Amino acid sequence: MTETTLHPPGHPADPSAIADRSPQSPTVGRDRVRWLARRLAVAAWLLMAIGSATRVANAGLACPDWPLCYGQALPWAQMNGQVFLEWFHRLDAAIVAFGTLGLVATTLRYRQELPRWTLPAAVGALALVVLQAGLGALTVTELLRFDVVTAHLGMALAFLALLVAITAGLTPQSPTGTASRLAGVATLGAIAIDGQSLLGGLVGSRWAVHQCLQGDQLCNLLGAHFWGLIPAVGLPVLLLVTAWRTPALNPQLRWLRGAIALLLVAQLVVGYSTYHAHLSLGWLTVLHEAIAAGLLSALVTFAVLAWRDRLISDPSPA
Repeated sequence: MTETTLHPPGHPADPSAIADRSPQSPTVGRDRVRWLARRLAVAAWLLMAIGSATRVANAGLACPDWPLCYGQALPWAQMNGQVFLEWFHRLDAAIVAFGTLGLVATTLRYRQELPRWTLPAAVGALALVVLQAGLGALTVTELLRFDVVTAHLGMALAFLALLVAITAGLTPQSPTGTASRLAGVATLGAIAIDGQSLLGGLVGSRWAVHQCLQGDQLCNLLGAHFWGLIPAVGLPVLLLVTAWRTPALNPQLRWLRGAIALLLVAQLVVGYSTYHAHLSLGWLTVLHEAIAAGLLSALVTFAVLAWRDRLISDPSPA
Protein backbone atom coordinates (compact mmCIF):
# COMPACT_ATOMS: atom_id res chain seq x y z
CA MET A 1 0.00 0.00 0.00
CA THR A 2 1.46 3.37 -1.05
CA GLU A 3 1.62 6.16 1.51
CA THR A 4 0.04 9.42 0.37
CA THR A 5 1.40 12.72 1.64
CA LEU A 6 -0.94 15.68 1.65
CA HIS A 7 0.40 19.15 1.05
CA PRO A 8 -1.37 22.47 1.48
CA PRO A 9 -2.39 24.35 -1.70
CA GLY A 10 0.50 26.35 -3.12
CA HIS A 11 3.12 24.15 -1.43
CA PRO A 12 6.06 23.41 -3.81
CA ALA A 13 5.15 19.72 -3.79
CA ASP A 14 1.52 20.41 -4.63
CA PRO A 15 0.99 19.29 -8.29
CA SER A 16 -1.36 22.18 -9.08
CA ALA A 17 1.17 24.73 -7.80
CA ILE A 18 3.91 23.14 -9.90
CA ALA A 19 1.66 23.22 -12.97
CA ASP A 20 0.80 26.89 -12.39
CA ARG A 21 4.46 27.86 -12.27
CA SER A 22 5.55 25.63 -15.11
CA PRO A 23 6.99 27.41 -18.15
CA GLN A 24 4.56 25.38 -20.21
CA SER A 25 1.54 27.05 -18.57
CA PRO A 26 -0.59 28.54 -21.38
CA THR A 27 -0.79 31.89 -19.59
CA VAL A 28 2.95 32.42 -19.19
CA GLY A 29 3.55 33.48 -22.80
CA ARG A 30 0.57 35.83 -22.81
CA ASP A 31 1.59 37.38 -19.51
CA ARG A 32 5.19 37.98 -20.55
CA VAL A 33 4.38 39.41 -23.97
CA ARG A 34 1.62 41.58 -22.50
CA TRP A 35 3.95 42.80 -19.73
CA LEU A 36 6.61 43.80 -22.23
CA ALA A 37 4.19 45.37 -24.72
CA ARG A 38 2.57 47.47 -21.99
CA ARG A 39 5.90 48.85 -20.80
CA LEU A 40 7.03 49.52 -24.33
CA ALA A 41 3.79 51.45 -24.90
CA VAL A 42 4.53 53.62 -21.86
CA ALA A 43 8.10 54.13 -23.08
CA ALA A 44 6.82 55.09 -26.54
CA TRP A 45 4.40 57.59 -24.98
CA LEU A 46 7.24 59.13 -22.97
CA LEU A 47 9.40 59.19 -26.10
CA MET A 48 6.71 61.17 -27.91
CA ALA A 49 6.48 63.63 -25.01
CA ILE A 50 10.27 64.08 -25.02
CA GLY A 51 10.19 64.55 -28.79
CA SER A 52 7.52 67.21 -28.41
CA ALA A 53 9.61 68.98 -25.76
CA THR A 54 12.61 68.80 -28.09
CA ARG A 55 10.66 70.48 -30.89
CA VAL A 56 9.17 73.14 -28.62
CA ALA A 57 12.64 73.96 -27.27
CA ASN A 58 14.00 74.28 -30.85
CA ALA A 59 16.43 71.48 -30.03
CA GLY A 60 15.73 69.27 -33.04
CA LEU A 61 19.09 70.18 -34.60
CA ALA A 62 21.03 70.50 -31.35
CA CYS A 63 22.93 67.38 -32.43
CA PRO A 64 24.06 68.15 -36.00
CA ASP A 65 24.84 64.52 -36.89
CA TRP A 66 23.07 61.16 -36.56
CA PRO A 67 22.99 58.69 -34.84
CA LEU A 68 25.84 60.09 -32.72
CA CYS A 69 25.86 63.60 -31.31
CA TYR A 70 28.90 65.65 -32.30
CA GLY A 71 30.45 62.33 -33.24
CA GLN A 72 30.17 61.02 -29.69
CA ALA A 73 27.87 58.72 -27.76
CA LEU A 74 27.84 61.26 -24.91
CA PRO A 75 28.90 64.79 -25.92
CA TRP A 76 30.00 66.16 -22.54
CA ALA A 77 31.87 69.15 -24.01
CA GLN A 78 28.84 70.40 -25.98
CA MET A 79 26.21 69.50 -23.38
CA ASN A 80 23.57 72.14 -22.65
CA GLY A 81 19.80 72.09 -22.26
CA GLN A 82 19.04 71.73 -25.96
CA VAL A 83 21.74 69.15 -26.63
CA PHE A 84 20.59 67.15 -23.62
CA LEU A 85 16.99 67.07 -24.87
CA GLU A 86 17.96 65.81 -28.33
CA TRP A 87 20.53 63.37 -26.92
CA PHE A 88 18.07 62.00 -24.36
CA HIS A 89 15.40 61.66 -27.05
CA ARG A 90 17.76 59.46 -29.06
CA LEU A 91 18.74 57.47 -25.97
CA ASP A 92 15.08 56.75 -25.18
CA ALA A 93 14.51 55.79 -28.83
CA ALA A 94 17.38 53.30 -28.64
CA ILE A 95 15.93 51.76 -25.46
CA VAL A 96 12.55 51.39 -27.16
CA ALA A 97 14.20 49.81 -30.21
CA PHE A 98 16.04 47.18 -28.16
CA GLY A 99 12.88 46.58 -26.14
CA THR A 100 10.98 45.91 -29.37
CA LEU A 101 13.63 43.39 -30.37
CA GLY A 102 13.00 41.73 -27.01
CA LEU A 103 9.27 41.72 -27.73
CA VAL A 104 9.82 39.88 -31.01
CA ALA A 105 12.19 37.39 -29.36
CA THR A 106 9.73 36.71 -26.53
CA THR A 107 6.87 36.29 -28.98
CA LEU A 108 8.94 33.81 -31.02
CA ARG A 109 9.74 31.82 -27.88
CA TYR A 110 6.10 31.49 -26.86
CA ARG A 111 4.51 31.54 -30.32
CA GLN A 112 2.85 28.13 -29.77
CA GLU A 113 0.97 29.50 -26.75
CA LEU A 114 -0.06 32.83 -28.29
CA PRO A 115 -2.80 33.81 -30.74
CA ARG A 116 -1.62 33.61 -34.34
CA TRP A 117 -1.79 37.37 -34.82
CA THR A 118 0.73 38.08 -32.05
CA LEU A 119 3.93 37.33 -33.95
CA PRO A 120 3.00 39.35 -37.07
CA ALA A 121 1.99 42.22 -34.79
CA ALA A 122 5.33 42.11 -32.94
CA VAL A 123 7.27 41.96 -36.22
CA GLY A 124 5.16 44.86 -37.48
CA ALA A 125 6.14 46.87 -34.41
CA LEU A 126 9.80 46.18 -35.12
CA ALA A 127 9.33 47.27 -38.75
CA LEU A 128 7.79 50.53 -37.53
CA VAL A 129 10.81 51.07 -35.26
CA VAL A 130 13.18 50.64 -38.21
CA LEU A 131 11.15 53.06 -40.34
CA GLN A 132 10.95 55.49 -37.44
CA ALA A 133 14.73 55.42 -37.04
CA GLY A 134 15.10 56.25 -40.72
CA LEU A 135 12.69 59.16 -40.40
CA GLY A 136 14.54 60.32 -37.30
CA ALA A 137 17.75 60.47 -39.32
CA LEU A 138 15.96 62.39 -42.09
CA THR A 139 14.66 64.99 -39.65
CA VAL A 140 18.29 65.89 -38.98
CA THR A 141 19.72 65.56 -42.48
CA GLU A 142 16.74 67.38 -44.02
CA LEU A 143 16.93 70.13 -41.39
CA LEU A 144 13.52 69.51 -39.80
CA ARG A 145 11.59 69.57 -43.06
CA PHE A 146 7.93 69.77 -42.06
CA ASP A 147 6.70 66.75 -44.03
CA VAL A 148 9.45 64.54 -42.58
CA VAL A 149 8.71 65.78 -39.05
CA THR A 150 4.99 65.06 -39.53
CA ALA A 151 5.71 61.59 -40.92
CA HIS A 152 7.97 60.98 -37.92
CA LEU A 153 5.04 61.81 -35.61
CA GLY A 154 2.66 59.65 -37.63
CA MET A 155 4.97 56.65 -37.38
CA ALA A 156 5.27 57.18 -33.62
CA LEU A 157 1.48 57.25 -33.25
CA ALA A 158 1.15 54.04 -35.30
CA PHE A 159 3.82 52.33 -33.17
CA LEU A 160 2.11 53.39 -29.94
CA ALA A 161 -1.31 52.25 -31.19
CA LEU A 162 0.06 48.86 -32.23
CA LEU A 163 1.70 48.24 -28.85
CA VAL A 164 -1.51 49.23 -27.08
CA ALA A 165 -3.49 46.90 -29.35
CA ILE A 166 -1.14 43.99 -28.58
CA THR A 167 -1.52 44.66 -24.85
CA ALA A 168 -5.31 44.84 -25.06
CA GLY A 169 -5.49 41.79 -27.30
CA LEU A 170 -3.70 39.67 -24.68
CA THR A 171 -5.52 41.06 -21.64
CA PRO A 172 -7.77 38.56 -19.81
CA GLN A 173 -11.38 39.47 -20.42
CA SER A 174 -14.81 38.38 -19.22
CA PRO A 175 -17.16 38.87 -22.17
CA THR A 176 -20.68 40.19 -21.63
CA GLY A 177 -21.81 40.37 -25.25
CA THR A 178 -23.04 43.95 -24.77
CA ALA A 179 -20.21 45.85 -26.46
CA SER A 180 -20.98 45.01 -30.11
CA ARG A 181 -22.32 48.52 -30.83
CA LEU A 182 -19.26 50.16 -29.33
CA ALA A 183 -16.42 48.52 -31.27
CA GLY A 184 -16.94 50.40 -34.53
CA VAL A 185 -17.49 53.79 -32.88
CA ALA A 186 -14.35 53.37 -30.76
CA THR A 187 -12.33 52.46 -33.86
CA LEU A 188 -13.57 55.51 -35.75
CA GLY A 189 -12.86 57.68 -32.72
CA ALA A 190 -9.28 56.40 -32.57
CA ILE A 191 -8.84 57.15 -36.30
CA ALA A 192 -10.24 60.67 -35.80
CA ILE A 193 -7.88 61.38 -32.90
CA ASP A 194 -4.94 60.04 -34.91
CA GLY A 195 -5.81 62.30 -37.85
CA GLN A 196 -6.28 65.32 -35.61
CA SER A 197 -2.93 64.61 -33.93
CA LEU A 198 -1.24 64.53 -37.34
CA LEU A 199 -2.89 67.82 -38.26
CA GLY A 200 -1.68 69.27 -34.98
CA GLY A 201 1.83 68.03 -35.70
CA LEU A 202 1.70 69.65 -39.14
CA VAL A 203 0.50 72.91 -37.59
CA GLY A 204 3.38 72.76 -35.12
CA SER A 205 6.10 71.80 -37.60
CA ARG A 206 5.10 74.67 -39.91
CA TRP A 207 4.56 77.14 -37.05
CA ALA A 208 1.13 77.80 -38.52
CA VAL A 209 -0.29 79.42 -35.37
CA HIS A 210 2.44 82.09 -35.26
CA GLN A 211 2.26 82.75 -38.99
CA CYS A 212 -1.53 83.00 -39.00
CA LEU A 213 -1.66 85.29 -35.97
CA GLN A 214 1.00 87.57 -37.44
CA GLY A 215 -0.56 87.69 -40.89
CA ASP A 216 -2.66 85.48 -43.11
CA GLN A 217 -0.21 82.71 -43.96
CA LEU A 218 -1.17 79.09 -43.23
CA CYS A 219 -4.50 80.11 -41.71
CA ASN A 220 -6.14 77.43 -43.86
CA LEU A 221 -3.99 74.79 -42.16
CA LEU A 222 -4.88 76.13 -38.73
CA GLY A 223 -8.53 76.20 -39.78
CA ALA A 224 -8.35 72.57 -40.86
CA HIS A 225 -7.09 71.69 -37.37
CA PHE A 226 -10.05 73.51 -35.85
CA TRP A 227 -12.54 71.79 -38.18
CA GLY A 228 -10.91 68.50 -37.26
CA LEU A 229 -12.32 68.98 -33.77
CA ILE A 230 -15.76 67.96 -35.05
CA PRO A 231 -14.98 64.26 -35.63
CA ALA A 232 -12.22 64.19 -33.00
CA VAL A 233 -14.67 65.31 -30.31
CA GLY A 234 -17.95 64.09 -31.76
CA LEU A 235 -17.00 60.44 -32.17
CA PRO A 236 -15.60 59.99 -28.63
CA VAL A 237 -18.68 61.76 -27.25
CA LEU A 238 -20.91 59.41 -29.25
CA LEU A 239 -18.94 56.49 -27.85
CA LEU A 240 -19.33 57.77 -24.29
CA VAL A 241 -23.08 58.33 -24.64
CA THR A 242 -23.59 54.90 -26.18
CA ALA A 243 -21.38 53.26 -23.55
CA TRP A 244 -23.25 54.91 -20.68
CA ARG A 245 -26.51 53.62 -22.14
CA THR A 246 -25.15 50.10 -22.63
CA PRO A 247 -26.29 47.66 -19.94
CA ALA A 248 -23.93 45.22 -18.21
CA LEU A 249 -20.77 46.77 -19.64
CA ASN A 250 -17.76 44.89 -18.30
CA PRO A 251 -15.56 46.63 -15.67
CA GLN A 252 -12.63 47.17 -18.06
CA LEU A 253 -14.77 49.07 -20.53
CA ARG A 254 -16.47 51.03 -17.74
CA TRP A 255 -13.07 52.15 -16.47
CA LEU A 256 -11.96 53.10 -19.98
CA ARG A 257 -15.21 55.01 -20.47
CA GLY A 258 -14.34 57.24 -17.53
CA ALA A 259 -10.71 57.62 -18.64
CA ILE A 260 -11.76 58.68 -22.15
CA ALA A 261 -14.17 61.26 -20.73
CA LEU A 262 -11.48 62.77 -18.48
CA LEU A 263 -8.85 62.80 -21.22
CA LEU A 264 -11.24 64.40 -23.71
CA VAL A 265 -12.15 67.21 -21.32
CA ALA A 266 -8.49 67.74 -20.40
CA GLN A 267 -7.51 67.87 -24.07
CA LEU A 268 -10.12 70.50 -24.88
CA VAL A 269 -9.09 72.66 -21.92
CA VAL A 270 -5.37 72.36 -22.62
CA GLY A 271 -5.88 72.87 -26.37
CA TYR A 272 -7.84 76.09 -25.79
CA SER A 273 -5.24 77.29 -23.29
CA THR A 274 -2.42 76.53 -25.74
CA TYR A 275 -4.06 78.54 -28.50
CA HIS A 276 -5.07 81.36 -26.15
CA ALA A 277 -1.43 81.62 -24.99
CA HIS A 278 -0.30 81.77 -28.67
CA LEU A 279 1.97 78.77 -28.00
CA SER A 280 4.09 80.93 -25.69
CA LEU A 281 3.98 78.28 -22.93
CA GLY A 282 5.95 75.33 -24.24
CA TRP A 283 4.88 72.97 -21.46
CA LEU A 284 1.24 73.44 -22.50
CA THR A 285 2.08 72.35 -26.05
CA VAL A 286 3.89 69.26 -24.77
CA LEU A 287 0.98 68.45 -22.45
CA HIS A 288 -1.48 68.90 -25.34
CA GLU A 289 0.34 66.36 -27.49
CA ALA A 290 0.86 63.95 -24.58
CA ILE A 291 -2.85 63.95 -23.70
CA ALA A 292 -3.71 63.35 -27.36
CA ALA A 293 -1.47 60.27 -27.40
CA GLY A 294 -3.06 59.09 -24.15
CA LEU A 295 -6.55 59.56 -25.57
CA LEU A 296 -5.57 57.62 -28.70
CA SER A 297 -4.27 54.80 -26.50
CA ALA A 298 -7.48 54.68 -24.45
CA LEU A 299 -9.65 54.56 -27.58
CA VAL A 300 -7.53 51.83 -29.19
CA THR A 301 -7.74 49.77 -25.99
CA PHE A 302 -11.50 50.26 -25.84
CA ALA A 303 -11.88 49.30 -29.49
CA VAL A 304 -9.82 46.10 -29.15
CA LEU A 305 -11.61 45.00 -25.98
CA ALA A 306 -14.99 45.77 -27.54
CA TRP A 307 -14.17 43.77 -30.70
CA ARG A 308 -12.95 40.89 -28.51
CA ASP A 309 -16.14 41.05 -26.45
CA ARG A 310 -18.15 40.62 -29.62
CA LEU A 311 -15.97 37.80 -31.00
CA ILE A 312 -15.74 35.85 -27.74
CA SER A 313 -19.48 36.13 -27.17
CA ASP A 314 -20.31 35.11 -30.75
CA PRO A 315 -17.44 32.91 -32.02
CA SER A 316 -19.40 31.66 -35.04
CA PRO A 317 -17.95 32.80 -38.40
CA ALA A 318 -19.63 35.73 -40.09
